[in-house]
Amino acid sequence: MHGIPVASLVIGIASSAAERRQLARLLGGSDAFLIVSNVDQAREFLGVVEMPPVAALPAQIVRAEVVPAPQPPPPDLSVDSDRRVLRWRDQEIDLTRLEHDVLLCLVDAPGQVWTYERLHLEVWGNRHLGRGSDMHSVVRRVRRKLARLNAAATIHSVRGVGFRLVPV
Repeated sequence: MHGIPVASLVIGIASSAAERRQLARLLGGSDAFLIVSNVDQAREFLGVVEMPPVAALPAQIVRAEVVPAPQPPPPDLSVDSDRRVLRWRDQEIDLTRLEHDVLLCLVDAPGQVWTYERLHLEVWGNRHLGRGSDMHSVVRRVRRKLARLNAAATIHSVRGVGFRLVPV
């Protein structure tokens, strides 16, 4: 199976039309997503008649996360691409090329989850392979720089999926 590209499918469950629209915005960067109104529709799509008890499911399937509605970045947070600096109010801090490119993706779509693969394609120009320690290292440095500026935003990890910029 090596060398065969694997696409992810995210299934979201939202009972109201407003929640489905919100989920569609949040999942817009996913390879593929399906939004259904209830668990029974998800089961029908998957061809599952009866779900095993949660304890019997693999750990990666059991994971769930409450995703807040996307919010704009704090108005005083910006990335100056000409000078490659992060600006928070009247303070600035220099960024490396990778820090700049990662942060630019996240700032342009605050609250939206950027998958590892999509971020890797955008910043490194190739498909995400391996453990992703390169990406995590860059994100860790950007988080430190945001904290050093006391910026009202940080980068949250979405376990097993990617990252998003959120206000603090």
